Amino acid sequence: MDRQIKSFALKPVAGALIQQGNGKRLRGSLAQQLAVQILTGELPEGHMFPGEIEYAEQIGISRSALREAFRTLSAKGLVDSRPKAGTRVSPRRQWSLLDPDLLAWQFEAEPSLKFLHDLFELRMIVEPSAAELAAERRTEEQVQAMRSALDAMARHGLATDAGRLADQQFHMIMLEASRNDAVIALASSIMAAIAWTTIYKQRKRELPRDPIPDHRALFDAVAAGDPRAARAAMAELIRLALIDTEISLQSD
Repeated sequence: MDRQIKSFALKPVAGALIQQGNGKRLRGSLAQQLAVQILTGELPEGHMFPGEIEYAEQIGISRSALREAFRTLSAKGLVDSRPKAGTRVSPRRQWSLLDPDLLAWQFEAEPSLKFLHDLFELRMIVEPSAAELAAERRTEEQVQAMRSALDAMARHGLATDAGRLADQQFHMIMLEASRNDAVIALASSIMAAIAWTTIYKQRKRELPRDPIPDHRALFDAVAAGDPRAARAAMAELIRLALIDTEISLQSD
């Protein structure tokens, strides 16, 4: 799409619910608002933005703020900015879809069923193998840390920030217990996927079922040092989580 596409007005976007690792909230940022318009297709692939001065005036922000937003989007593969050539929306294949911020923005833009399936397929590829390795390689300290996180999940529930944080800690410890640096490198993306799907599933109603027994089965297998059972328990946990998410999507 090399043709010029008309400019779109900037629209307010609802704020994000979780705090990112860098301590900055995504709420109301210019980069977030533009990203959501890109992810929804309102700013389609190939869209050419107006010149910097014109566009900054059009949407009522400073040129420095616009430059910073474009730098953020460019770093995540959403736009391509070049001197004299301008800024355009990049093809989807160039988007850093596993970037934690981009995952958050994708859920802000209402994810498609395909996107959710892709995300759960990725989890199904990575996490059962990681659980198998964790059962073989975990330390007693990690077992105790997983137990504490599981107890916190049960105590607070996944409808609370504290419960969701405990859920992420539980999964993070398990990934670290795999002692595989390549797997651990995916942890921030997996944690973001878990956090946002959990929030998404209960945005309009309570969770359709209690996920604690699934996590307890996984914990028991890892604690027992049973790789086969750990793989199966993680696969079942992800399968049921996808069903819950599909139910939530169908209820819209």
